[in-house]
Amino acid sequence: MDMLTWIQELFADYGYSVLFFGLLLEFVALPFPGETTMAFAGFLSYTGRLEFMTLIIVAFAGTTIGMTITYFIGLKAGLPFIQRYGKWFFFSPSKLDKTQRWFEKYGSILISIGYFIPGVRHFTGYFSGIIALPFRKFAIYAYSGALFWILLFLGIGRIFGPQWMGIFHLFELYSIWIISGIAAITLFIILYRYRRKIIAYLGKGKADIKLKSKIKESSKGRQ
Repeated sequence: MDMLTWIQELFADYGYSVLFFGLLLEFVALPFPGETTMAFAGFLSYTGRLEFMTLIIVAFAGTTIGMTITYFIGLKAGLPFIQRYGKWFFFSPSKLDKTQRWFEKYGSILISIGYFIPGVRHFTGYFSGIIALPFRKFAIYAYSGALFWILLFLGIGRIFGPQWMGIFHLFELYSIWIISGIAAITLFIILYRYRRKIIAYLGKGKADIKLKSKIKESSKGRQ
């Protein structure tokens, strides 16, 4: 039985709960094809068999609960526990080292973009807890990244319908480049839209610096 047939049978038997428990378990680092399942679920909403908004809520809940569990495991158990028992969670030393290198390179933003990096997204929650990242900061990055991730893959199935599989495989091949492009375009739009406020703010900052400099020179002259 191929993976897609298996996923299809799971949805036929268990409905929305497949998405919730599947994504939750995936983020505890158990093997589950989360992205494929979401794209297929999006396709089922295209056919009218599932409701798209319910899929978003269910997928978001499963993903964020799974990520939060791994955060607290990392926070409470620490690195020695992960190094000793990580193999039971499919958390190999090489994957731990890989996640650590990515954290050193990208910092907390990795929690958001890590969803799109194979072999990394499953462990960013653990590592965030291990380094005792404040929960509020973790939640902001993890939950916003989760929302974008699930909307993207559910949207692939919903928007492209019968062609979802071809688009899905294309995204798998070029995910990092696609996400980088989307981020660059978004940043450009934000900068362009608020360019006047940004220029005014920068101009005010320069004016404040000049004023402080003049005050200092004036104070020195009086002395």
